[in-house]
Amino acid sequence: MIGFFAAISAVLFWTFSCSIWRKESENLLPRQINIYKNVLASILFLPVVLTISWLSNMSSIFVLIISGIVGISIGDTLYINALKIIGTRKTLSFEALTPIIATTLGTWSIDEIYPQKVWVGSLIVSFSLLMIVRQNTFQKEEPRERNILGILCAFGSVLCAVLAALLSRVILIGSTLTPLQTTEIRLLSASIFLFLIFKKDFFDILNNRALTKKNHSNLILSTLLGTNFGILFQQIVFKFLPIGIGWTLLSLSPVFALFISKREGEEINKLTIFYSFLSFIGVAITLI
Repeated sequence: MIGFFAAISAVLFWTFSCSIWRKESENLLPRQINIYKNVLASILFLPVVLTISWLSNMSSIFVLIISGIVGISIGDTLYINALKIIGTRKTLSFEALTPIIATTLGTWSIDEIYPQKVWVGSLIVSFSLLMIVRQNTFQKEEPRERNILGILCAFGSVLCAVLAALLSRVILIGSTLTPLQTTEIRLLSASIFLFLIFKKDFFDILNNRALTKKNHSNLILSTLLGTNFGILFQQIVFKFLPIGIGWTLLSLSPVFALFISKREGEEINKLTIFYSFLSFIGVAITLI
């Protein structure tokens, strides 16, 4: 039950934060938002560094560094770029691919054995969310080339997220590191990587006088909820649940995004609602 409640909490926090990041992408580049949130998040969790046995966990920490760079530095930058182009719900809907990808990788790479119901549930969730993606709900049409770029960014972020989650799962079940410690290691490594690659963007943010107190308040709130608590709860999910089941739960973001889609210029039709609730049935089958 710990893994289940952690997954639902992560989905709620992440979906809410994504809507803020999309709005703030009008003022900052996607990579600048990623730098802002990761540097701030790693600072907020910085005291956790003192609890980590760095020398005795060197190999595990190295794997987590790779996980942080792939999943947070690269994956989240692609993710926020997709948010800006195709919107919150459609970007989140690309998580339709994660249950099947994660279940397959979990079976092949770390020998996790899933009963037939997990595969059936994962397929139902993936099918439902893919059908949501197909719904043309935007009142404002974007150029085809721009939509394709957004789709590629969303798909790339999914691949990065699943690979990073798999690496985290291996460490969480095979070492003494806690979810809070793995969260900070991943955030810190992602922040350092982004700073080294996009140093100019980091200083541009510091000198950006166009950002108002409201902008900063939105970014701080979304960082605390979506990055700090969102990633922490995600790590708890991968500690207590097999990666396939965990990602099936975490992929429910598009359903929660229905509540914020109206203000992003989307009209939700009956089919969208039907497939959204069908995804819940898939999750129920997986967990029964």
